[in-house]
Amino acid sequence: MTDIQQSVVIVDDHPLFRRGLVQLLEAGGHFRLIGEAANGREGIDLVKRLHPDLLLLDLNMKDMSGLDVLKIVKATDLETRVVMVTVSDQAEDLVAALRHGADGYLLKDMEPEQMVESIEAAASGRVIVSEALTHLLAAAIRQHNRPESTGEAGLTEQETRILELLAAGLSNKMIGRELDIAEGTVKVHVKHILRKLGLRSRVEAAVWAVEHLARQRGP
Repeated sequence: MTDIQQSVVIVDDHPLFRRGLVQLLEAGGHFRLIGEAANGREGIDLVKRLHPDLLLLDLNMKDMSGLDVLKIVKATDLETRVVMVTVSDQAEDLVAALRHGADGYLLKDMEPEQMVESIEAAASGRVIVSEALTHLLAAAIRQHNRPESTGEAGLTEQETRILELLAAGLSNKMIGRELDIAEGTVKVHVKHILRKLGLRSRVEAAVWAVEHLARQRGP
C-alpha cells in the first residue's frame, strides 16, 4: 500500500457491521470512508456519484443482491475495485462473484487484522479470496474438463510467465512492469490465457496455476 489514502464506499444492510468495518479501516490509516449505504440501490447511486477507489459490498441484501450491484458497477467506466464481504461460504456464490468481476471475496468472520490486510491487498491491485475458500474454488474448477498442463492448453512461454505472475497476486500494471510490456498487452494475454484454460476469472486462473504449475516443474 502507498501512503495515499484510498477512498471507500461500504454497502451493507447491517449497521453494526458497517460501523465495525469503518473503525477497522480508519484505524489503519490507509483508507478514507466517503460513503455508506444500507441497500444496493443507494450503493449504486453513491458509487456513480462519488467514484470511490474501493467498494466493499455485502452479497445478500433485502432490496437487491450484491451480485446485481456488482454487475452494474462493473458495467460502468469506473475503475472502482469491488470486494465482496459476506457470510456466504457457498462455492456457487464465490464463483459467480468472481466471474462477474469481483476483485475479492472475503468472509465476515475473518480475524480483523486479516480482514484489513486482505482489503489493503485488494486495493493495491491483487485479487483476494478468503483462505478458507480457496479449496472450494479449486474443487469447482476441477469439476469441469480442463487442460492439465500449460502445454495441453497451448499456452506460449510469455503466457505461462504471465500466468505465474498472476498466481503470485500481481495486477496487470505490475505484470507489465515486471515484463517490460504495456498494461494493455498484459490484458490481451490474460484474456487469451483464460480462454485457453476454459476459465472466466483471474482468481480461477491463479488457483489453476498453483495446482498445476508446481506439478509440471516436478521435484
